[in-house]
Amino acid sequence: MQPAQSLEEFYKDKMDWLPANLKKEMGHFNVFRLSDVLGKPHGPMPARRIDFYKVSFMKGRNRMEYADKVIELNQPALVFSNPLIPYKWERLSEDATAGFFCIFTEAFFQQFGHLRDYPLFQPGSTPIFTLDAGQTAIIVSIYERMLAEIRSDYAYKYDVLRTLVFELVHMALKMQPASSSIYANSNAATRISSLFMELLERQFPIESPSQQVALRAPSDYAVQMSVHVNHLNRALREISGKTTSKLIGERVVQEAKSLLRHTTWNIGEVAWCLGFEERSHFINFFKKNTRLSPGAFRDGNTIV
Repeated sequence: MQPAQSLEEFYKDKMDWLPANLKKEMGHFNVFRLSDVLGKPHGPMPARRIDFYKVSFMKGRNRMEYADKVIELNQPALVFSNPLIPYKWERLSEDATAGFFCIFTEAFFQQFGHLRDYPLFQPGSTPIFTLDAGQTAIIVSIYERMLAEIRSDYAYKYDVLRTLVFELVHMALKMQPASSSIYANSNAATRISSLFMELLERQFPIESPSQQVALRAPSDYAVQMSVHVNHLNRALREISGKTTSKLIGERVVQEAKSLLRHTTWNIGEVAWCLGFEERSHFINFFKKNTRLSPGAFRDGNTIV
């Protein structure tokens, strides 16, 4: 998977210019017509994360992949993208460029709470909403108002734009997602287990020696999921028969093997990327789980 696309990379790639206010503390917002930044239909873009938020209105035929889900769209849809979930988009028809999208940072909404608190931006959500003719007309009107507002010289236009984004968010929250929630008929333990595994997998693969896992301990995951660490552990044991620490450890070992086989990074770099501040701690962890030191594993390229 490619590294997360930054706002700077987005503007350089799509627009060949950078807005003057991109780094201001107030955060960043912009809105575009899809036709202004896209050409003819193309193959699927690589799966990747973005380090900003994006709300898109799409028409025509499109295929969306996010996390481990795939949805093919044959009607207008509203799509919410965020920095946590990697996604891939493929246009399947020429009229798929007849839409809009807006992009913004979390700082743009900071004084109004955290965007990630909304269900649309949480792990396990289905952030794709198909639209009927009436809903489509409302959504198009909101984006047209955004375009007019951002071009205006009104002193408080960004307050208006925040309100318009919230209109999209709350309109979507009242709709049924494009595919029914995969957790609708699940018990609490299944739901918690699924969200945990999604968070765990989202941290991999490690693609550069400057990338470090953000969540390493069971308590890190519990905080991210807003559950008590003991509740998380009970749910995982009920569903998988394994503790939180065991599941994290197994995935870290899997990634460690991949990095040792397929990179030339030294042991200290691999250790740091996987959340070990001390090289010796990683060596002991790896030996405990594989009965080989990282160096011996790499030298023998042994499949354990």
